[in-house]
Amino acid sequence: MSSDSAIAPKINPNGTLKGKTALVTGASRGIGAAIAARLAMEGARVVVSARTAEEGESRLPGTLAETVEHIRAAGGQVAFIKADLAQASERERLVEEAEATFGPIDILINNAAITFFMPVVEFTEKRFKLMMEVQVYAPFHLSQLVLPGMIARKQGWIVNISSPAGIHPQKPYRGSRGGTVYGLCKAALERFTTGLASEVQADGIAVNVVSPGLVDTPGVAVHGLINEATKDRVQPIEYIAEAVYQLSKGDPATMTGRVDYAEPLLKELGLEPSALI
Repeated sequence: MSSDSAIAPKINPNGTLKGKTALVTGASRGIGAAIAARLAMEGARVVVSARTAEEGESRLPGTLAETVEHIRAAGGQVAFIKADLAQASERERLVEEAEATFGPIDILINNAAITFFMPVVEFTEKRFKLMMEVQVYAPFHLSQLVLPGMIARKQGWIVNISSPAGIHPQKPYRGSRGGTVYGLCKAALERFTTGLASEVQADGIAVNVVSPGLVDTPGVAVHGLINEATKDRVQPIEYIAEAVYQLSKGDPATMTGRVDYAEPLLKELGLEPSALI
């Protein structure tokens, strides 16, 4: 598969994900919305979730309604469920309603995040616990909720979205922008991923991580992460969407327990990212 500017991207109802149901969290904008579009392009029935359902509910651009409208207009099967992943009851309701809408979850994409950048000495307990709840425990709990069905069917794919922030800082230290807790969350998520992969590979389930690198999204913009020093590292959003799609259909016997960066993974597979609808 390669991108071709002469061919407009479209939904293929008979694509490689036909008959499969995907749940994508944090999909009101940015990376989550792009992943949802890419999975829908391959025929998946996609449930998107976030806290922002309609315009005016967030200071950032992008809503679940817009994500759904975009995919549906292209011919995809999609629905949204508003949910606050900081709440256990909301996570349980999300999975219950998603399965009632499109059937058992075959593909779980844990992308939702809430992030505060500040030095450890200034970090409040409330903010620390909220970040851990959304970025670490929510993926853990959502996986618990979908795994019984995946195990019963001997089939499933879980992809967790991480970040280079999960890598240990390298000496000589030059200070940071207050990303210690963010990096802690992502490192924990990656260790959870490889551990779970080792537990469920025999059940036909793949569990992987994709790190997107620096992508120009509303969330990145609000934190000022793209500047003169970093602008040359910005990666098109199509790379992360393609990498997640590839890991959402890979053979669990050979493609699980991976912590991949989007562009190197596509190079390994000999692929270029598809344009998005």
